[in-house]
Amino acid sequence: MRTPPRNVMRAPWKAALGLIAAAVLCLTPQATARPAADSPSVAAESRAAADPAYKILVFSRTAGFRHSSIDDGIAALRGLGTAHNFTVDATEDGQAFTAGNLAQYKAVVFLSTTGDVLNDAQQTAFEQYIQGGGGYVGIHAAADTEYDWPFYEGLAGALFHSHPAIQPATVQVEDRAHDATAHLGSTWQRTDEWYNYRTNPRTSAHVLASLDESSYSGGTMSGDHPIAWCKDYRGGRAFYTGGGHTDESYSEPAFRRHLLGGIRWAAGMTEADCRPETGYTSLFDGSSTTGWKQAGPGGFTLADGTLTSQGGLGMLWYSAKEFTGDYSLKLDWKAAGDDNSGVFLGFPASDDPWSAVNNGYEIQIDATDAADRTTGAVYGFKSADLAARDAALNPPGSGTPTNSASPANGWRSSSTAARSTTSPTPTRHAASPRDTSASRTTGRRRGVLPRHPHQAERRAGARTPLG
Repeated sequence: MRTPPRNVMRAPWKAALGLIAAAVLCLTPQATARPAADSPSVAAESRAAADPAYKILVFSRTAGFRHSSIDDGIAALRGLGTAHNFTVDATEDGQAFTAGNLAQYKAVVFLSTTGDVLNDAQQTAFEQYIQGGGGYVGIHAAADTEYDWPFYEGLAGALFHSHPAIQPATVQVEDRAHDATAHLGSTWQRTDEWYNYRTNPRTSAHVLASLDESSYSGGTMSGDHPIAWCKDYRGGRAFYTGGGHTDESYSEPAFRRHLLGGIRWAAGMTEADCRPETGYTSLFDGSSTTGWKQAGPGGFTLADGTLTSQGGLGMLWYSAKEFTGDYSLKLDWKAAGDDNSGVFLGFPASDDPWSAVNNGYEIQIDATDAADRTTGAVYGFKSADLAARDAALNPPGSGTPTNSASPANGWRSSSTAARSTTSPTPTRHAASPRDTSASRTTGRRRGVLPRHPHQAERRAGARTPLG
């Protein structure tokens, strides 16, 4: 059972959550081949899916400081386009921003633009382009642009405040399901010029990665320092990364793959849940299983922020807290091919795994079963809205995706909403894999809850807003 990221399931239950252990330990190639945190794979760039041909516009006009890396950036984007089936038109002429001209592009990249770069008519044309479903990609100094244009500030997510000297830092990867960060480990060591921003974008955007301010000097965002994010904005898509100041950035395979993922998502070639995550409590942070209990045979191993099921048909369930009332649960998971798994909700606390089966609801993960037993369904009770699910959820499998919506490593994000009945009886969450299940953390903000997968992997992605 698999819950689709944007296909919200509602049912009259209270909260219970657990994961069922599998009979066989089976880490998929994506999991076992995931690069170490400090050495993202040089081959990462080659693992994107084959997309239909499309065009992007790269805009690099500067009315303030000009970055020497702009030429390297354009060259890198052209190289990515050649390798991944998109054409790059590069310009510094604001006259390119007309409704007719912009209509040919799936996304517009602001590559280290600075200052006021568009006049009123050009701004209006760009607003209409975004409102019509266009994509925006902001790189580095795109945040140092158009301070007096409120629409652009909302699109970019946050604007530049200051920066310390160029230095190495630890990037904490918070979402490893998005195509821009799916190739990375839980942390990413790199050197760049690290911007501080005037506001924190977390309240309006979905943060993909943030800086560990203890790993470098000069961070001023009080320990919560987003550095890459995405958002749905006014009908369009917006992706921003703070990296890209240095010339060397554009020859780094991991950074180039980061840019490619952002472009692909902004251009609509891949799907992701880019809603802000506010008010959530992490149930699994990728570092320990504190608060979780194993019921029945089998178990889960924890490595690199990933829970992988092994042996048996037991269940790992969240015992630390009972939830009542309405809530939303998020998780990231991965299943190989046509394997199946799921998430149990709404069962009473018990060390007997059959308590979840007999008393709870299972949100199914299975690509090919009957409608009421396939991905997103409440198992045996109600089918998901299959059209909405398929539009929002990347397809099963990884490495050799079935279509261009597949992320590089097969991770998918799921969101489930549960509405309580009038009786506020507290219940719990459980997830259970039938043959193998892994849950992978996207960072400190995620938690996990899978059910019974056949070679299914799940990332720490269960987050519950309380109250």
